[in-house]
Amino acid sequence: MTAKIHLLNSFVLIIFGIWGYLAGGSFTALIPFSFGLILLFLYRGVKNEDKVLAHIVVILTAIILIALIAQPLKSALSSGEPEKIFRSSVMVLTSASAMISFILSFIKARKSKE
Repeated sequence: MTAKIHLLNSFVLIIFGIWGYLAGGSFTALIPFSFGLILLFLYRGVKNEDKVLAHIVVILTAIILIALIAQPLKSALSSGEPEKIFRSSVMVLTSASAMISFILSFIKARKSKE
């Protein structure tokens, strides 16, 4: 399940990053797109439960989640533009869901070792 949520998050970041760029023309909108591509590239490692790659993905997901909350979501809420709010909120929600899924899978893996 974690791999599927990760894959969904990757696609959302890619698609919504492109959408944001096309809607606003700002190159900063391509940051989620870039992270999405990197996360998509690392999908196979997550799917195969490669511990090192999974930890790299968690770090990257945490970075993009913090960045999305700090800038695009905050800016979108200030602008009051429904399209920006929707786009930023969905990226935050999928990234947060991926983080929660990773954390739960790490907890489960640790408990199964004990």
